[in-house]
Amino acid sequence: MARRTQELGRFTDVALLVLISLAEGQKHGYRMIGDIEEFSGTSLEPGTLYGALMRLEERGWIEPVASAERRKPYRITPGGRAALGEQLATLRRIERAGSTRVALRPA
Repeated sequence: MARRTQELGRFTDVALLVLISLAEGQKHGYRMIGDIEEFSGTSLEPGTLYGALMRLEERGWIEPVASAERRKPYRITPGGRAALGEQLATLRRIERAGSTRVALRPA
């Protein structure tokens, strides 16, 4: 499992949020910013978002979608969906370990 995570590369919080947003369907940057704020309470600056979009596109985890509009929408790729699934599984393991350890400590 550790080897597979290394192959995927290091995740950032922003990358995770973008992949979660795009797992619901294609979106342009402005719509992603709104969606991410709505589901996570995280406010992203456009520069932060577009830097993450560039890195995710370079990894092949997202791709632009042809559009007649000025705004460029993106969608998650099958590789991005697999990477997201693995990252979410890792986060679930971390959450279980943290919850167990917190419960073991006296207040």
